[in-house]
Amino acid sequence: MSRMSYLKLILILGSLTALGPFSIDMYLPGFSSIAKDLNTTVAKVAMTLSSYFIGISAGQLLYGPLLDRFGRKKPLFLGLVVYILASLGCVFVTDIDTFIGLRFIQAVGSCAATVASVAMVRDLFAVREIPKVLSLLMLVVGLSPMLAPAVGGYVTAYYSWHTVFFILMCIGILVLIAAQFGLPSTYAPDDSISLKPKPIIANFLTVLKEPQFYTYALTGAISFSGLFTYVAASPVLFMTIFRVDPKTYGWIFAFMSLSFILASQLNSVLLKRFSSEKLIYGALLTQSIIVIVFLIAAMNDLLELYETILLLFLFLACLGISNPNTAGLTLAPFVKNAGSASALMGAIQLGLGALASFAVGVFLKDTVLPMVVLLFVSTLTAFLVLNIAKPKIKTKY
Repeated sequence: MSRMSYLKLILILGSLTALGPFSIDMYLPGFSSIAKDLNTTVAKVAMTLSSYFIGISAGQLLYGPLLDRFGRKKPLFLGLVVYILASLGCVFVTDIDTFIGLRFIQAVGSCAATVASVAMVRDLFAVREIPKVLSLLMLVVGLSPMLAPAVGGYVTAYYSWHTVFFILMCIGILVLIAAQFGLPSTYAPDDSISLKPKPIIANFLTVLKEPQFYTYALTGAISFSGLFTYVAASPVLFMTIFRVDPKTYGWIFAFMSLSFILASQLNSVLLKRFSSEKLIYGALLTQSIIVIVFLIAAMNDLLELYETILLLFLFLACLGISNPNTAGLTLAPFVKNAGSASALMGAIQLGLGALASFAVGVFLKDTVLPMVVLLFVSTLTAFLVLNIAKPKIKTKY
């Protein structure tokens, strides 16, 4: 594979992976405007985040078998068309309940891109290359939360939040064109894979029984729920508790995303000297220390804006190292049913993300402590799961 072909693949796969984060982050600065226009509360608007996470989690299970049965491109095309139409619906939405429903449908569409991109990484690259490739994808993905809230803040300020969803629709069209004409057919359709509920469930159970899968899928998903906690909490945290304006919030969110970019590139360097297993353990250990400090500071009312930004920056950097490695090791045992494994991994991750974002909506009001408690619980639980389950893995990949 030439360098140009490699770069093109990374950019297109990265754009597929980034579609979901862009759809999550770009409208966050408009929460107050949305609440005002739809005659509701910011807390109710936050439910559109929860519905998105639920939709993308459920959609993972839908697309996994489809990607293995029909190949990667047809289900990807279908999902992107659904995403484009739902984004158009959001442009013209007039009530919060319809908005929540459309965000669910938008998520079901966008997760085709997420599942297909990860499955295609497994198709195209050797097992030992996957963590490095996923780190490069995270570099592309890392740009989305840098650009999306900043762009969304200005679009909302100078135009309206409806325009944000028109832009998302246009992005969906561009991603569809790039994927259809720029990606190779990486996987031949397999007619032996049934789409009936019983065989699908049996296939998922086979994946779940693999010790390497459940060890790293659960470890990665539980720790990564901290990201969803932060994203769901950030509008209230920065714009309500710390009282920054939407434009400043967008720049803070962009700055925080630097942690993902820097950590993903550091991960690529560290992989030359350390195994993925060691990097996961080290990242989670460091993350555990950070959340303990975070919790002590929050309980003693020591957190102002800059202290909170610093601790969150370090927390997110740890996720930037652990996430590509847990994803790579989760998928390593699978070749034939990599689509189903990718889908199940994503469903677990996003299901926990939906739960975390819902908890934020319920508990986060006027203090940073509930968010910090959620980060503390998710990190320590992930570290515990890793140490309990890892000894059951026997095969090295």
